[in-house]
Amino acid sequence: MTETGQRTPSRDVHGALVDAAERVLVRDGLAGLTVRAVAGEAGVAPMGVYNRFGSKDGLVAAVLVRGFDALAAAISGEDGEPPEERLAGCGRRYRRFALGSPQHYEAMFGTAVSPAARAAATTAELAEHAGAAFGVLVTEVSRAMDAGVLRRDDPAETAQVIWSAVHGAVTLELAGVVQVGNADATYERLLATLVAGLS
Repeated sequence: MTETGQRTPSRDVHGALVDAAERVLVRDGLAGLTVRAVAGEAGVAPMGVYNRFGSKDGLVAAVLVRGFDALAAAISGEDGEPPEERLAGCGRRYRRFALGSPQHYEAMFGTAVSPAARAAATTAELAEHAGAAFGVLVTEVSRAMDAGVLRRDDPAETAQVIWSAVHGAVTLELAGVVQVGNADATYERLLATLVAGLS
């Protein structure tokens, strides 16, 4: 990670280790995301990972922060989208993120992380980034309300209703238990039903 006689800036070391952890996550799943595996992937001693993150939980938290940042970027409305399309586009991009990054999605929301491990990995930084990702959806809901696409209500509560629905649909699809032939069409119907029911 360093050239002889040179020190890598702290931020670069942190980023390189999280990069390595993400590669391990994609290749081996959450169960394979260990300090030893990440150290081997990054070409450093395990103590270097412990020095940077304190524990495996700290390493997992850093990966989850990256995941929530990527989710927030993925679901943000696109400039120029008509108000009635922004919210549906947000839902489509949520699904695209989940299906395109299933290991990250599982680590962020799935049951592979025990409640005790998830609690141990939860840091103030992680909570902030997870909240920011939800905040993107709240902002899109507020825009839809301002445009008359959705009826005026508590934006956070409405966002929670929408998130619960799309998360459920995506989780079923990732689990391979969708009972219809065209998951795309069914998801589009779900989005339309949500907007109609909340309009």
